[in-house]
Amino acid sequence: IKDLQAELTVLRAQGKKVGLVPTMGALHVGHASLVKRSVSENGVTVVSVFVNPTQFNDKNDLAKYPRTLDADCRLLEDCGAAFAFAPSVEEMYPQGFATYVELRSDMTRQLCGKSRPEHFQGVCTVVSKLFNIASPDKAFFGEKDAQQLAVIRRMSRDMSYGIEIVGCPTVREEDGLAK
Repeated sequence: IKDLQAELTVLRAQGKKVGLVPTMGALHVGHASLVKRSVSENGVTVVSVFVNPTQFNDKNDLAKYPRTLDADCRLLEDCGAAFAFAPSVEEMYPQGFATYVELRSDMTRQLCGKSRPEHFQGVCTVVSKLFNIASPDKAFFGEKDAQQLAVIRRMSRDMSYGIEIVGCPTVREEDGLAK
């Protein structure tokens, strides 16, 4: 965290704007489209690659989630990202971590939130941490997860982050299925 912040401080002093693309890794062309958009609109792009344990209600799902950091870094380099931020769970959630961000709204209790009651608290917590760590000017999210995008926009507004939340179109297979 401190290394990334130090690098970004230098780049901001040079007048560069910072874009952030939060991901959990296992990147594909849909993620690449977010990264390319950020690269085209900012002087520097940070992509987080962090499988966030706080957004999984089922620990088996967390254990099974693919972790492909080497391949992810190759894709990010090809897309022009300046930084792949891949912290450990211990760095993001140190011993004794006890602060969570919760959006208290019907927005988080519908759709995905019905079957995954703690999911959006985990999403809001990790995205809030990423916003605080990277202090981006813009953050890029896919429209594929419309509920998550709405939750992040609301959290950002409510917490007065001053970050432009950019929704990007869903990349689809030829048959129309979202990638």
